[in-house]
Amino acid sequence: MKQQPKLTQRLQDAFFGLVYRNRLIYNTCWEDPRLDRRLLGLTSASRVAVITSAGDNALDYLLDDPAQVDCVDLNFRQNALLELKRGLFLHGTFEELFSFFGDGGGPNCAAIYARIRKHLPAYAAAYWDDNIGYFKAGRLSRSFYYHGASGVVAFAFSRLLGLIKPRVRREIPRLLAARTPDEQRRAYAAIEPAFWDRLSRWLVGRPELMALLGVPQPQIRLIRDSHPGGLEGFVRDKVRQVFTEVPMAENYFWRVYMTGRYTRECCPEYLKEANFAVIRERLPRLFIHTESLSDLLGRKKGFYSHIVLLDHQDWLAHHNPQALAEEWDGIFAAAAPQAKLLMRSAGLDVSFVPDAARQRLRFLPELTQPLHAADRVGTYGSQHLAVVG
Repeated sequence: MKQQPKLTQRLQDAFFGLVYRNRLIYNTCWEDPRLDRRLLGLTSASRVAVITSAGDNALDYLLDDPAQVDCVDLNFRQNALLELKRGLFLHGTFEELFSFFGDGGGPNCAAIYARIRKHLPAYAAAYWDDNIGYFKAGRLSRSFYYHGASGVVAFAFSRLLGLIKPRVRREIPRLLAARTPDEQRRAYAAIEPAFWDRLSRWLVGRPELMALLGVPQPQIRLIRDSHPGGLEGFVRDKVRQVFTEVPMAENYFWRVYMTGRYTRECCPEYLKEANFAVIRERLPRLFIHTESLSDLLGRKKGFYSHIVLLDHQDWLAHHNPQALAEEWDGIFAAAAPQAKLLMRSAGLDVSFVPDAARQRLRFLPELTQPLHAADRVGTYGSQHLAVVG
């Protein structure tokens, strides 16, 4: 007989579901597209399926000139975010795009939105009619990147630092400005002891906080079970790796949550002026679908040369193994011969992939493992590239 989950586990899963169903979760992608593009090797013949998230990485993929990119997400808010970005590319200027998503908002954003609104799908326009204030200058948060579930955590964290850890807050600009590895390590060494106190360790262990960051309970359990230091040790080790081994001058992922904005030099590729015209010209190849990945794949038999799964199979493996098995059936049906699949996991191996699926895949750890240490995000336990046999 299948063991029923404990009450606390059911409550935590319910809280995650409540957050996911009712909020924008990701206001920026939390996967490093520089690694994606090196591993995927997209060409003009490539047809890509990717989970939308915030849409940043899908826009970056267009720089590699693929034939088609299909973005899919069950959360319509994530797709509405990508639609707003597409609208700004097609009907705005680079400076207007950067005002929204580089600066995180400004005094002209409401007027710009009013001008391009008619070009958005009805569902996206309805969402932004209610939430365009996320980009309003002068609000308490002062940035779009402090809205949505993950943004709320980043905002609360930055304000908490200012109130109870002023020393840490004062050192952050020095860390962000570091130009050499030694300078960066010294800056982090000054921060780490003050940062990892009892309160920080307690917060890291809260499943409610992790739910707001888009991390479900099964993924938390996977981290606790696979990492020697548990969840706290995992987070601490990953943060240390990012801030001491990866150059801060190019780490826009952590910069935006620390400061609420990007700079012209430290930002995603889609926000660089040199790439604006290229992405705009290729946007007709990008399609957005509000449905499950399985539903999308079910209509595309033998179509995709590349499928980017992010880390959602961690959740399915623990929460709904039947849905995971059905998704793999759909993946194999929709994959073209020798299709590449890119996955990430909170765990350290591919145990989240069902045995039957693993038998049909050829994994390429010789490519993924050396690159994993260069991941500018540093929040995943592992990444995996597989070829469909």
